[in-house]
Amino acid sequence: MSRSRRIRSEAVAAWHSFLRRRTAVFFTFFFPVILVVIFGALVRTQPTDGGLFAEPAAYYIPGYLATVVLFTPLSRVGSEIARHRDDNRFEKLATTPLSRTEWLVAHTAVNTVIIGLASLLILGLVVLLTDASIPITASLALLVPFIVLAVILFCGFGAVLGRLADSQDGVIAASNTIALPLLFLSDTFISLDQLPGWFGPLVELSPLTYFARGVRTLTYGPAAGEPFLGNLLILAALAVVLFVAGAYAIPRTD
Repeated sequence: MSRSRRIRSEAVAAWHSFLRRRTAVFFTFFFPVILVVIFGALVRTQPTDGGLFAEPAAYYIPGYLATVVLFTPLSRVGSEIARHRDDNRFEKLATTPLSRTEWLVAHTAVNTVIIGLASLLILGLVVLLTDASIPITASLALLVPFIVLAVILFCGFGAVLGRLADSQDGVIAASNTIALPLLFLSDTFISLDQLPGWFGPLVELSPLTYFARGVRTLTYGPAAGEPFLGNLLILAALAVVLFVAGAYAIPRTD
């Protein structure tokens, strides 16, 4: 069996496994929907009043997208590794030609499709339920590589978490503990102006920061004030590093 067929076979199995877990499907697609409905449609932004939602609605699109780009890969890949380890599935995989890197590629591909669909849903709801206006330009297509690279990055990160955590519950707890601060402290919902000056350099350490800034430039227009190419290159470099680390972290049983 060729490498592409091995990856495709594992990806198909992972896709059907995801669809069988109705709770996972529900929270993957409806948790960000709930956020959009609550913060975008009910609370709404107050551009003149200051506070948490003091920017126009389109400013917060990166934050809504980050909910699926960040939480889904961390928890899904990490819990898959923990589940495989607990059920001795990696020992069974060791008897097949499928390598650790190919396994991670397959699961990353499935997560990319899932998160891509969820992102389309989020963008549609933001435009429908809020007064956000997304500039329709050729550069808007660059949302795709931003999302794909972010998924690759956090799938690799999730694989590392899955290796370090001692159980599936441990993976979920660790991923939530890491993802929740990153979600709000990576220039997504909270701008740098609302944070203490000393915290600014720490924001630069978050991989999600470069995703948020790049996406904001594409969806919020020139007012975002950030060059998207630099953020895209940084995100790509971090994605390569964390994916390699994640592939290496997958338990070796051969």
